[in-house]
Amino acid sequence: MIANPNNFPQLSPTEYFAWEEQQLEKYEYINGEVYAMSGGSKNHSLISVGFITLFSNHLETSNCEIGNSDLRVNITGTNNYTYPDVSVTCDNRDKTTTQYVTYPCLIVEVLSAGTEAYDRGGKFRMYRNNPILQDYLLVSSTSIEIDLYHHKENGEWIIINYKEGDTIELKSINLSFAIEQVYRGLVLKLE
Repeated sequence: MIANPNNFPQLSPTEYFAWEEQQLEKYEYINGEVYAMSGGSKNHSLISVGFITLFSNHLETSNCEIGNSDLRVNITGTNNYTYPDVSVTCDNRDKTTTQYVTYPCLIVEVLSAGTEAYDRGGKFRMYRNNPILQDYLLVSSTSIEIDLYHHKENGEWIIINYKEGDTIELKSINLSFAIEQVYRGLVLKLE
């Protein structure tokens, strides 16, 4: 995410939707201000596609919807909107909206040097407001490493660190898979 210029006027959510439709880039909308989304690396893109394919195959007979980085997520109880790399919603309330979803059970963010601190900090704090969110995956694009933030039934968030050779378990969509599955064919190196 790239900070907005200081002289950019604050927008209402309605103004934001209308304004963004006319832009070449995507912008997150946080507390009335817009922030340009930066592009990702080749690995970033391929990892996102790997997750979308994996989730789509697993959920093909369900009522769940898988969104890519073009689908906004409304932060529950706010007028804030983000663009995660991948989101999955199985909530019927999201079937009635056309510009965003509000109740994803799973969100994936592929990390880059420029966004990692935000994805782990401020963005995760916003996502935690969603009572439906169960799994938040932070995925390295330079090494075989994934951090899973899992929301337990008692309200506690736990972090599980996965590395090469591990099997990831996503309770939100009842899926287990080898970590290598989403890294297949990639050349991993520092960005």
